[in-house]
Formats: sequence, structure tokens, C-alpha cells
Amino acid sequence: MPRILIVGGGYAGFYTALKLEKWLRKGEAEVVLVDPLPYMTYQPFLPEVAAGSIEPRHAVVSHRRHLRSTRVITAKVSGVNHASKTATIEPEVGETFELDYDHVVMTAGSVSRTFPIPGVADEAIGMKSIEEAVAVRDRLIDNFHRAALLPAGPERDRLLTVVVVGGGFAGIETFAELRSLASALLRDHPQLTIDDTHFHLIEAMGRIMPEVSLKTSHWVLKNLAQRAAIVHLETQLTSAVDGHLELSTGESLESDLIIWTAGVMANPVLRGTDLPVDERGRLRAQPDLRVIDDNGVVDAAWTAGDVAAVPDLSGGGVGGFCVPNAQHAVRQGKQLAKNLVAVLRGEDPKDYEHKNLGAVAGLGIGYGAFQSGKFAVTGFPAWIMHRGYHGLAIPMWERKLRVVGDWVGNFVLGRDNVSLSAREEPAAYFQEFAARPKG
Repeated sequence: MPRILIVGGGYAGFYTALKLEKWLRKGEAEVVLVDPLPYMTYQPFLPEVAAGSIEPRHAVVSHRRHLRSTRVITAKVSGVNHASKTATIEPEVGETFELDYDHVVMTAGSVSRTFPIPGVADEAIGMKSIEEAVAVRDRLIDNFHRAALLPAGPERDRLLTVVVVGGGFAGIETFAELRSLASALLRDHPQLTIDDTHFHLIEAMGRIMPEVSLKTSHWVLKNLAQRAAIVHLETQLTSAVDGHLELSTGESLESDLIIWTAGVMANPVLRGTDLPVDERGRLRAQPDLRVIDDNGVVDAAWTAGDVAAVPDLSGGGVGGFCVPNAQHAVRQGKQLAKNLVAVLRGEDPKDYEHKNLGAVAGLGIGYGAFQSGKFAVTGFPAWIMHRGYHGLAIPMWERKLRVVGDWVGNFVLGRDNVSLSAREEPAAYFQEFAARPKG
């Protein structure tokens, strides 16, 4: 029985496995999925998790619960030798081992792309994982608690200053959602006012959210300005050492919460493979999602999602390739599963083609922006559209119901603004009071 190895359990990998389970006949192939995490993260919900609008566990989808016939291995793939069709698997505990396969599906996704700016690696936090979103939420809430006990001055300003680097969708949504959370926190801290909080977004380009029209992006800028959130366009971060930010404009800021959302890059796991990559480190692919090199199709090698340079046949991609977003990753995963099954049965695979349906952003409770072609919606209707779309788009009905339950609960009971940052050192409370041997 042929073995299909899926490297990466994000959008593309999860949906590939899910659809292979549906379309493969019993005994037709064994499917193995390897990922360091035991779940798929629904990344469009990370800003809402950071804002406390969604319970963190509800924004992830368990591999083992929903992939019933797939063999799930929670471990890191440190290398793939396609010439011998073996992968090197490194579990968190136990010995490293080799896994043979007949077909490999590379869907390892992307990681945050950073630049060698002093201090960024030590001071900033990304917004690519559920753990990062939770840490951001807890940091902001804890900083309000601390600031409420301080007199006005530099130390309090530092705690109440939030800086987001990157004005794409991820950056703007994170920035706006955190502004919404901060406004809610002010009601719990009467010692503070909105003038005590400082929100800054740094964007190197001359505009934000290139996925929407200039008119829509201007509406977002105006909305943020009305909510005391400042966007610095055509500005670069030059240093962030010890939380002291230097900008290319000559301005400087002090912040205890710096969030980096300025782009992504293909997962570096590809460096440990003999598969062909392009100049940006992505796997070279043709429209049917098979990996290619200078000689044509690489036999039994497939790819999809952020890690792949898949030609965009709709003509709407950047540089002729599909942009790295959830819309493409989900649909590519489904098409890849169909194509793989077709090849196993001696049939021809079909090309992947998808025309962008538009873009929708949540900008905090009651605010949103939607763009599809020249049609745009902003404000409250767009916020409803954002929640409606993503509420349906997150995979599996039990996840959809949990997320909608969060929204309904928050509407009735209010946002849950509790920080659980003490979870990072769970033994500290016990150890503080634990009896120890004398002497």
C-alpha cells in the first residue's frame, strides 16, 4: 500500500489529509501527517484571540480529533531526501527516525519574515501562532494593571504604548483589535483615559492594506485616527533595542509591546530537502500542484500553500503566483487531494485555478472593511460580513459552533478581559509556599 507523507498540518496540509480520507478507497493508500503542533491554527482569528473576543483553543483545530484514518505524528521534519524517498523525523522526546514514503506533500507553510534590525529579535513578538496571540493579549491586560498604579510619566507611557510593524491585513487587524481591547480596558481602570494610551503602526510603504482599494484604505486610516490610533506611512523601524524604537523619520518611541507583522517567508524546513526552490525559497510548482525542476515534473512530489510558488491562472497573483493566504491554501489542499487520488488511479491531474473572492477585515468590535473588485463595504455591515465569512470558513462544525458561542457569550456578558500570564510559570505559586528540608 503506497504511503503519502504530508509535511505540515496547516491549512493546505490539513485539508489535503481531510479530503484524502474522504476520496481514497479503503486500503488504497496510507496517509501520514507530520507537524510539530497537534493542531491547525485558523490564523484569521488570531487578532480576535489577541483582543479576547475568541477563546484561544477555539481558533485551532485538532489533527487527531478530525483526521480519523490519518496517522498523525507530532514531530518536526528536519530533512527530506526525495531521491531515496525518506524523511527525517525528530520527535520532542525519543530518537530521531527515518520514514519512507511513496508520495510527499510539502505543505509546511510560512514563518514570520524579519530583517536584521537591532533589537527586533529580542523585543518583538509575531502574530503567526495562537501562543503569540495569547501572549499579546495577556501582556496588554497586565500592562494596564501595572500602569493604573503608576503616576503619569515615562514608565506609565511605556506600558501603555503598543507598536505594530507592518500595514498589511494581519498588521491592521491586529492593531485595530488591540485598540478595541484597550478601549474596553479603560472602563475597568478609571485612573486611565484614552489619552494615556498610545497606539502606533509603522508601515514602510505609502499605503496600508494593498488588497483593498485606495479609497477603502483611506477609510480605515480615518477610522483608526478617530480611535486615537496613529499610522506612520513611508516609515521604517531602524532599531528596537530594549524597547526603545527609532524610526526612519527621526521619531522615537518607548514600548513594552512590539508586534511584528511585516511579511512572511516560506518555512525554512525546505533547506533540509533536495527539492527545487525558487529565489524566494518556495517550492517550484506547476498549476496542478506537482513540484517541478528544470527537467519537468518531479515524480511523486506535491506542494501547496504558503510554501509553494503556484502559478495563479486567474491572472490576479503577485508576480504571476498565488499570494500566501488562506483562500488559496484551503482550495489548493482540496485540489491537491483530488489530483493525488487521480494519479494513484492512473488519471490526469487538473490545474488549480481560483479567482480571488475579495478581502474582508475585522477592525475591532463594530468596525470592518470589505473589498471585492470595485465593490466595497465599510463600518458595521463589513464587521458582520467578516464574522459571517470566517465563522463559516473555519473548518469543522464543532469549531464553528464554539466560535459563534464565544461571540454570542461576549455580546450578552461582555468581553472576558482576564489575563492568565501566570500560566507561563505554573509551578511558581506552589514553589513559593512548598515546605523544604531543613539544613
